[in-house]
Amino acid sequence: MITLMPSDKPNLCQRKLIERKYGMFIHFGINTFNDTEWSDGKLPVSSYNPQSVDADSWVKNAYNAGMNYVIIITKHHDGFCLWDTDTTDYCVNRSPNKTDVIAEVAKACKKYDIKLGLYYSLWDRHEKCYKNDEQYVEYMCQHLKELLGGKYGEICELWLDGGWDKRPKKWNIPKIYDLAHSLQPDCATAVNLTIGYPRSKRPMKKFHPQNYREGMPIRYFPSDFRLWDPNFTRANDPKLYKYNGNTYYLPFEATICIRNMSNWFWDPKYKDDRLVDADFIIDKYKLLTSASNSLVVNAAPDIFGKQDPDDIQRLMLVAEKLGIARK
Repeated sequence: MITLMPSDKPNLCQRKLIERKYGMFIHFGINTFNDTEWSDGKLPVSSYNPQSVDADSWVKNAYNAGMNYVIIITKHHDGFCLWDTDTTDYCVNRSPNKTDVIAEVAKACKKYDIKLGLYYSLWDRHEKCYKNDEQYVEYMCQHLKELLGGKYGEICELWLDGGWDKRPKKWNIPKIYDLAHSLQPDCATAVNLTIGYPRSKRPMKKFHPQNYREGMPIRYFPSDFRLWDPNFTRANDPKLYKYNGNTYYLPFEATICIRNMSNWFWDPKYKDDRLVDADFIIDKYKLLTSASNSLVVNAAPDIFGKQDPDDIQRLMLVAEKLGIARK
């Protein structure tokens, strides 16, 4: 059994996360083609039909903008899988465009020499075994074996979401954490809304990132870092948290939606949403990295498999002002 060891300093996995500093979040999936942020697992597979999946340009954009990793959606709350899998009929290989999106992003990450992280939703609104906790954990473990087992190379991060739909113990996070680290030892793994009472389904406002205090309880244990998107910590962000009387060091990863701080997936109104100011991203970059934390900015591809040029221009302006642009 692999577990997180008590410590008041970052371990190797956490140091690598801190050193990555800045990355790109990429929300793409069946929601992209149905003008919605969240869907209920009932959208037809046939509706997922990108004209192309230009993953090379996504990763190249991240590289040029001075980013050191990307995090790509593998399965959102709707349960639609963006990689080639036989575990479900709700996946790309049953759609009009059978491209294994994760494989394409992994190939591009290798080409541009930046790291690959994966987002995976615990919550699944499509899978029939979801209400049977034990069966569903096995279902997730099969997915993680496919995603982390080597087919897609080195995975630097596993970003788990949707835990609020069940009480924490029902997810068997220790089993998921153990599997992730046994397959990818340096894969930083965390569950969104990390800090809070372990028995609570939803977090309280007192556990909002700006309110973090040293010694607060870890809700999802083990986790290698803290998440609560899209929120930010204070400059004097505390790093030490408690579980079963032991103290653990946990850095924080913050997220920015480049459109309106709230639009994750592309939709026809995407162009009407306000672009986040470059200075806002710069301020948050400096705030987070100076406190040994990290930042990812979401830039959503459209139905043609392309990211919006205005999004990328904004990211390049940020990179140029920070002096990290590679273009």
